[in-house]
Amino acid sequence: QVQLVESGGGLVQAGGSLRLSCAASGRTFSQYAMGWFRQAPGKEREFVCAIDSGGGIKSYSDPVKGRFTISRDNAKNTVWLQMNSLKPEDTAVYYCAARRNYWSTERSDYNYWGPGTQVTVSS
Repeated sequence: QVQLVESGGGLVQAGGSLRLSCAASGRTFSQYAMGWFRQAPGKEREFVCAIDSGGGIKSYSDPVKGRFTISRDNAKNTVWLQMNSLKPEDTAVYYCAARRNYWSTERSDYNYWGPGTQVTVSS
């Protein structure tokens, strides 16, 4: 079992940066692939990026590729999402999620979710 808590959200101007953190409980964090998803008002929750359990494989959705970076430190049970060149369309609640072993872009593949953190980008 893994419990996840996100932090680092807030209000930022377009072009700015934010760094989200996701702290995980449990001693088996290194066995989990991690993903970030986001949900804007009135929209479906969508895949943002993912990282495999060892941190060597990463995947990004097209809207964030080149602007966002996912990373993790298994010794600290933490995964981060560095968001640069933010745009108003990045405004959403951001969720981190965990699944055993292999990363996925599919929301339904993830077993554990954090409560989310709000990111608002003003124009």
